Amino acid sequence: MKAKKPIALVDTDKAAPGPRPGRPSRAEAEAAVRTLIGWAGDDPEREGLRDTPARVTRSFEEFFHGYDQDPVDLLARTFEETDGYDEMVVLRDIRFESHCEHHIAPILGKVHVAYLPHRRVVGISKLARVVEVYARRLQIQEKMTAQIANTIDAVLKPQGTAVVIEAAHQCMTTRGIHKPGVIMVTSRMLGAFRDNPSTRREFLEFIGNPTSTGGNFT
Repeated sequence: MKAKKPIALVDTDKAAPGPRPGRPSRAEAEAAVRTLIGWAGDDPEREGLRDTPARVTRSFEEFFHGYDQDPVDLLARTFEETDGYDEMVVLRDIRFESHCEHHIAPILGKVHVAYLPHRRVVGISKLARVVEVYARRLQIQEKMTAQIANTIDAVLKPQGTAVVIEAAHQCMTTRGIHKPGVIMVTSRMLGAFRDNPSTRREFLEFIGNPTSTGGNFT
């Protein structure tokens, strides 16, 4: 079975630092928050809420700073002095915080990343930073899983790449169906991890059985 070709990186995956065209001003963002407070039924001018629009805007800068970073640049520097190391590299339990694009509710979880080097390796902190860049955007878990795997695979060109994400979605636990304790698991296997069952099995053994961990991400 031939390895599935990674999805091409799109422009939104390579957002360059700096203001984006058409981005609202800070004043416009704060005005929008005041409108939502009023729509919710409270008075945005009362003492406890007067500074809330500014606080929310600053929070959004922190929550979504991934739009101003290029994940490809993070992986640009690699190392070839590995003394022939060609076994699996696994970084597991990378905790992340994201927000769902449907309700802007938190997604809390962890990511497991692995790749089989092909002549070169990358600093492990860079793998965690790639996770952070994509997490700090409005997301759905399936898309985030594919973005992380596709980027690592496209830039490092390893023999294979694997990503598993386990996460709890507050849009499901604190609203709507109200089902706390539910963990969503997604995966993307490329190259050797897709083609070779023993390689995939070794990776899953390294990270434990994601379907039975019952992780607590609160």
